[in-house]
Amino acid sequence: MQSALITAAQLRDMDPVRRVIFDCRFSLADVALGRQQYQQGHIPDAFHLDMEQDLSGAKGPHGGRHPLPDQDHFSARLQHCGVNADTLVVAYDDNRMAGAARLWWLLRYFGHNHVQVLDGGIQGWQAIGGALESAEPTIRMGNFRARPQAAMALNIEELRQSAAGLNLIDAREVPRYRGEQEPIDPVAGHIPGALNQPWLQFTDPQGCFIPVEQQRQQWQRLGPLPNPVVYCGSGVTACVDLLSLALIGVDNARLYSGSWSDWCSYPENPVATGDNS
Repeated sequence: MQSALITAAQLRDMDPVRRVIFDCRFSLADVALGRQQYQQGHIPDAFHLDMEQDLSGAKGPHGGRHPLPDQDHFSARLQHCGVNADTLVVAYDDNRMAGAARLWWLLRYFGHNHVQVLDGGIQGWQAIGGALESAEPTIRMGNFRARPQAAMALNIEELRQSAAGLNLIDAREVPRYRGEQEPIDPVAGHIPGALNQPWLQFTDPQGCFIPVEQQRQQWQRLGPLPNPVVYCGSGVTACVDLLSLALIGVDNARLYSGSWSDWCSYPENPVATGDNS
């Protein structure tokens, strides 16, 4: 079975006809930064996907800060980058897999399982002597068509209806989970009953995933998780947890797509603070 990860050396040696590469760098603090970084230098032949415009949909009063993108827009964007039904998509970033894992999950959600994340991101590419370029690749049309796999995601109504039977996992950093600080959303805390599994623990400072056995041990400390549903602040970094679960062989994990930014937009929703509450 194809691994969800690809090394820089494997990418370097791959036939370029077989794959399309996407640069998924972004910054929550500066939404223009990812595009600027891409223009300054990216892996050859890579296209840029913007977190706000391409990897997310239109915002509303509810639904979270990064709603799932419209399937027609997503289809058209990837078609214009030459993605076909059988194309291998390779995603990378420079942010401990956050942007790349978002694209990895979105592609699978939209029915395209032939996707890998570059382990180590752009730093891993440069570490093996990989060159960067500033020129954008030539536009080429593909035939990719998004086909949503609804069972992979939950919205607020589905979460409320089935919460008792779910294993909720909060992927945010510990202080945000506990409600000790909240730098982004208007309410601090977590969804009652959720366990904390911070997304940053699955990669090292170089942006590479830690060994699979170490990841498995991190998940085992939470106990049995027969029906895992992962969320974060807006549905982006939760995808790193979902990628980790896939790497250890868990194939039934789902994303609460609106995540905490959606949950806390409803004043009537309960909020927990501290540990395991």
